[in-house]
Amino acid sequence: MSIVSYAPDDLTVTVTADTTLAALQQHLSPRNQWLPVDPPNPARLTIGEIVNCDVSGPRRYGYGTVREHVLSLRAELADGRMIKSGASVVKNAAGYDLCRLFTGARGELATVREVCFKVQPRPEAEQFGKAEFPTVEAACGFVEKLDTSELTPTVLDLHNAGGAGPWTVVVGFAGTREEVDWQRKQTGSLAAVADANLDHDEQFWSATAARPVRKLSVLPSKLAATIAAMRGVTSLVARAGNGIIYYRGEDQGTAIVPSTKLMQRLKHEFDPAKKLQARHA
Repeated sequence: MSIVSYAPDDLTVTVTADTTLAALQQHLSPRNQWLPVDPPNPARLTIGEIVNCDVSGPRRYGYGTVREHVLSLRAELADGRMIKSGASVVKNAAGYDLCRLFTGARGELATVREVCFKVQPRPEAEQFGKAEFPTVEAACGFVEKLDTSELTPTVLDLHNAGGAGPWTVVVGFAGTREEVDWQRKQTGSLAAVADANLDHDEQFWSATAARPVRKLSVLPSKLAATIAAMRGVTSLVARAGNGIIYYRGEDQGTAIVPSTKLMQRLKHEFDPAKKLQARHA
């Protein structure tokens, strides 16, 4: 693994796909910069895995997914050809935005070898607060108030304390110290808010459990109704502002079904011999 190039004044860094997120953040830290994505297990998770699976963490609400930070990438096609997309190469001959297309494709269209990111300066201050509610409906009502207010949270999570309740909303703010303090104070006018951190997310992903973590995607407006209807769930963490629910327990199905016909068409175009599909089967 390696850092291919780093231009701190331009806020860009290029890394090989086998570089871990923790190693990248450590390299950026002396210049007080970072890649604003925070999926679980950064010490083990590689840049290639992050791009392939489009994984994210609590700060997704404010900073978006890794797709928003990819400037360009180099990838190996199923036939062995190396291609580059992004930066000076806006689209390939077929007209696809390959940076976006390959992100989240789970390596079934090409093998990502190298990625160039737009990084950001670390915020001067970051604060988290939490508010507890007796029902998921009340918690989601608070989420909606925050989402439609003039506040700009970077974190807007909902969890159920490992299945034991109560329903807790965790909200985070980042920026200058003055604006963070102001937003934290304004949040207190909407509900009783105590100091918090992101331990809820770390505990959820690090918990030893026989059942795997499952994922459900819904419209944010349907979050309360969806969670209320879930059965056999032992623990849950939701990116409440995005409608992404991670849970352990019985399979609840998928609320949003991806376009399988479109994906099959793309797989046929990029990997007609199904070499990559067989590798990831």
